[in-house]
Amino acid sequence: MLVDKVVSLEPGKSLTAIKNVTFNEPFFAGHFPEYPVMPGVLIIEALAQACGVLAYYTMQSNNEQSDTLSLLAGIDNARFKRVVEPGDQLILKVALTRTSMGIGKFSCMVCVGDEIACTADLLGMGTRRNLALQRCPRTLGSGRSRASHAGCSQTRGKGCSPRLTLS
Repeated sequence: MLVDKVVSLEPGKSLTAIKNVTFNEPFFAGHFPEYPVMPGVLIIEALAQACGVLAYYTMQSNNEQSDTLSLLAGIDNARFKRVVEPGDQLILKVALTRTSMGIGKFSCMVCVGDEIACTADLLGMGTRRNLALQRCPRTLGSGRSRASHAGCSQTRGKGCSPRLTLS
């Protein structure tokens, strides 16, 4: 998880969370050894996870199905305005600005202290967990289900993520 703590939450509206960036993070070893910088894609991932937490509690407050999985559907207007280094504390601020047909639009900002490090608009969509994850990664796009791919070493522990076996 790239969200360490939720500071405030208003279901259906907004969430503020914290990510403490430590030198022990595995990505700093290669990005970059002489000048460690948190990759922008991981900053976006932290925002996406914060949006997922907000979406989850929004659905719970609306008594919607608990087997819904929130997925990142799009990234718009992403801008990186400050380098994130070990020792920084990211303040993740996300606001649900619109929902339509199962897709939510989130306005997001990452701050380090009083400085803005990143802004982005993220799109998230909800899907039923047991419908979304019924395919082995090797068969995605092939039209074959996981059941028809039962002999694959990918389906039982060797290369598949345990998250892909939920049903």
